[in-house]
Amino acid sequence: MSVPHTVLGLLRTGPRHGYDLKKAYDTRFAHARPLRYGQIYATLARLQRDGLVILDAEEPGQGPDRKRYVITEDGATELERWLHETEEPEPYLHSTLFAKVVLALLLGEDARATLDAQRARHMARMRELTELKRTGDTVDQLLSDHALFHLEADLRWIELTAARIDRLRTAVTADAG
Repeated sequence: MSVPHTVLGLLRTGPRHGYDLKKAYDTRFAHARPLRYGQIYATLARLQRDGLVILDAEEPGQGPDRKRYVITEDGATELERWLHETEEPEPYLHSTLFAKVVLALLLGEDARATLDAQRARHMARMRELTELKRTGDTVDQLLSDHALFHLEADLRWIELTAARIDRLRTAVTADAG
């Protein structure tokens, strides 16, 4: 996810303070990984440097002055460009799990154990997401569905790889010579 573009989108709804931006981001987009305050302020500084946001007002607070930011015309143009740009499908050709399976085979380790452990971890995460989907709001449900579909595809790959492990071992060890 592009944090800068997401911040621009949130600012497009109206001027906001950094604290309010972090809170809105975390509520809508960061179910598993909220932003750190430092990250939001660093992002705002870069957006300001690039002319995509400007400081609209500074208000005294209990601590440092509260800065309110607003998106610029250039920022709105950049946001529109990003919103209409399609994302590159991720083919996962450089999978970490695949590398671990191949290395396990090369080293004479139990690659099936690697696959079994990963299957168990995927299943545990799927149970967590299914519970979030059951108890959450529409946003939680859609995010859970997205993640569940990807995990299901991973599980299909794990099963297929386990079924072909002997063929893979032959291919990997033949190439190692």
